[in-house]
Amino acid sequence: GNFIKNGVQTALLAPTEILARQHFDRLAPLFEGLGIRTVLLTGQMGAAQKRSAREAAELGLADVVIGTHALLTEQTRFARLGMVIADEQHRFGVRQRTALAEKGEPPNVLVMSATPIPRTLAIILYGDLSISVIDELPAKRLPIKNCVVDTSYRPKAYRFITRQVELGRQAYVICPMVEESEGLEAENVTDYTQLLKKELPGITVEMLHGQMKAAQKNEIMERFASGEIQVLVSTTVVEVGVNVPNATVMMVENAERFGLAQLHQLRGRVGRGEHQSYCIFIRGNKDQETAKRLEILNHSNDGFYIASEDLKLRGSGDLLGTRQSGDMEFRMADIFRDADILQKASEAASELLADDPYFEKPEHELLKKVMKSYLDLENHDIGL
Repeated sequence: GNFIKNGVQTALLAPTEILARQHFDRLAPLFEGLGIRTVLLTGQMGAAQKRSAREAAELGLADVVIGTHALLTEQTRFARLGMVIADEQHRFGVRQRTALAEKGEPPNVLVMSATPIPRTLAIILYGDLSISVIDELPAKRLPIKNCVVDTSYRPKAYRFITRQVELGRQAYVICPMVEESEGLEAENVTDYTQLLKKELPGITVEMLHGQMKAAQKNEIMERFASGEIQVLVSTTVVEVGVNVPNATVMMVENAERFGLAQLHQLRGRVGRGEHQSYCIFIRGNKDQETAKRLEILNHSNDGFYIASEDLKLRGSGDLLGTRQSGDMEFRMADIFRDADILQKASEAASELLADDPYFEKPEHELLKKVMKSYLDLENHDIGL
């Protein structure tokens, strides 16, 4: 609000079309009442709609521009960008965040992530930002009840989902794959949807996956949000940002195929309303290691604890979903074992940069040389 009063624009960057649209649908009516003009810009919009949104941003007719990666392209310009908010920051690379920041002079930047990143890792990933941690649930939310079971529990789980639907609630069922793949027994979305339609007669079951066209995904999500679809079979495309407070059951097939942090993100899709919510993790194998790993989730709803355990088990690249071009590959250090040293190194680097930002002091000559060769390799040029 203060930014807009001062005549500057805000850009809100979301990782998916569904999430951008959800933000827009929730915020536009709210802002309209305050005289704040909001536009949506996503890659899937028609050419005329895109042109009109870009014009509104460039001419300053829009105060808030909500969008996906389309906000980052060269064609998108702003009249006076003063604030950049990146939602689900872990889905964007540092360069993407910077690309948007460079469209202002320079704007304030706020990045948000629902992935609970252990503080030590956050300092290394986002050392250039000041970090705030929100570790409390919103008011009136009940803790989610969890269970880890094997495949023999399925009939019971189906009966449980049926009872919840009869009470007026909804459910997610997550599968690790879209179509059957040879040699893998993982449940897949297409076949599983057919199976559930038979197992849950009289209940509306539909599927959602990443390979669908954006318009189709949006339509399915809107029908689920409105309560028309009662059970949604999906891949992890629902992991981020989808808000359906009436959904109370999250059942994950082949839970052993997902990382703990990702399972915790999926669990976060339920428990968003006033009703008691449940998470059923179905283990596709009898492996003891798997059982031990999933028990961590069973006994804790604390995302920061789970992320720390996941980090110990799998390493940081996996924790953040994708190994972003080896961002977190250290030749000598281990990000978990050496967390204290890494934190001290991060603080020392900040002090050094504050004292001598361009490495002009004689004692930093060697460091300057090393940095220069590293930056040359990266094809960067920051005037060193």
